Amino acid sequence: MPLGSAIVLWRNSRTTDSPSAAKPAELLISFDAAPGGLCALSKPMRAVVQRVSQARVEVDGAVMGEIGPGLLVLLGVAKSDTSADAEFLAEKILGLRIFSDEAGKMNRSVLETGGSLLIVSQFTLYGDVRKGRRPSFDLAAQPEQARALYEDFVAVARRPGLKVETGVFQATMAVSLVNEGPVTLIVESVR
Repeated sequence: MPLGSAIVLWRNSRTTDSPSAAKPAELLISFDAAPGGLCALSKPMRAVVQRVSQARVEVDGAVMGEIGPGLLVLLGVAKSDTSADAEFLAEKILGLRIFSDEAGKMNRSVLETGGSLLIVSQFTLYGDVRKGRRPSFDLAAQPEQARALYEDFVAVARRPGLKVETGVFQATMAVSLVNEGPVTLIVESVR
């Protein structure tokens, strides 16, 4: 494969016998060619978002961050992520309509409810267990890159003036929460 070429895999929106009738609906995976003809998997920034009535994070028994009603965000950063991914994903999460309105329907965002966010870095979201039993973290960003993009994400989340608490980057943390619903989503920076 020549340098700079890509392979794009699509999931079709419907199954058909006619190749011309198939319409790509969803980008699944893209591969960017690397020097020497090797391909590196390109992954979006990933977050597990949980609607909570309360959540907190502790390091060595000391509370580092604690919120009431709002969102717990576990954030994973991949090698291929950029500041644009951090901004896109943070704005997407701030706008998720996963809080109940007066009619009891999920129709309000954390911005509309005035809730809080607890953002915790979690490189294990890129653990790959397709081969063997020990996770490979080859797709996760190196600590320097991950810290910078985690901080970019937190800065974007703070822009609207909501209370935003964080964990401690690269620390062993104890995260506790009361999931409200339960509502748990996996959100990625795919545009």
